[in-house]
Amino acid sequence: MIPAAFEYKRASSVDEAARLLGQGDDVKVLAGGHSLIPLMRLRLAEPRMLVDINGLQGELGYIRRDNGNLRIGALTRHYQLQQSDDVNRSLPMLAEMATEVGDEQVRSLGTIGGVLAHGDPAGDYGTLALMLDATITTNRRSIAAREFFKGLFTTALAPDEIVVEVSYPVVSGPHKYIKFRRRMFDWAVVGVGAQKMDDGQWRVGVTNAAPTAVRAAGVEQALASGASPAEAAQQATQGLDPASDLRGSAEYKRHLAQVLTQRALEGAT
Repeated sequence: MIPAAFEYKRASSVDEAARLLGQGDDVKVLAGGHSLIPLMRLRLAEPRMLVDINGLQGELGYIRRDNGNLRIGALTRHYQLQQSDDVNRSLPMLAEMATEVGDEQVRSLGTIGGVLAHGDPAGDYGTLALMLDATITTNRRSIAAREFFKGLFTTALAPDEIVVEVSYPVVSGPHKYIKFRRRMFDWAVVGVGAQKMDDGQWRVGVTNAAPTAVRAAGVEQALASGASPAEAAQQATQGLDPASDLRGSAEYKRHLAQVLTQRALEGAT
């Protein structure tokens, strides 16, 4: 299908982009566009205006290690996360996730800020943000990841707010991210990430099994009490609320969460 007519503006600064976005809820940011454009083609989204921020790549496309944190500009592309020496040394699980995002075309254009701002529960980076208590910074404030994701495709962003940076803690211990999908390059039916922190405790998160990503606190507590991966994985369904659809029933997705949690914990290296 063909998208509905829209106005196009190319922002020359973050302030200009925010001012344009403030003109109404029907004004949307265009970064990589891999989530928004398909919705527009199906007319599931009909923005009156698109604000293109790709001209801000020099300002918002960076990767920096700073005081125990890995700071990543919102316009950093998936392939840059995948290939970055700093990411592979400081937070290898993020590089692993980036490798699993879409195909080469998607990784060349898609951005980490776009994934977070879109609020899709299938977005991998949101799961890692919740697991590691990341901080998402906008043009106006800093928001803890646990307060950023509000529901299905819903975040704490105000209409004139733009994600400019996400800051993850540096951690390079044993980790594993597993996505179960029907086809290569497809969204995960369910995904699970497991990361061992520097203090020896595990962080576990589940992708696409609720309206937002879910931190598997029950699994973490079980592991801290000495449970085996198989035993801890039985707690993976806590807090999940998957929807039945063509990819599987809610019961099937809960089962996947348990199976993938065990595999992620056992496969973490």
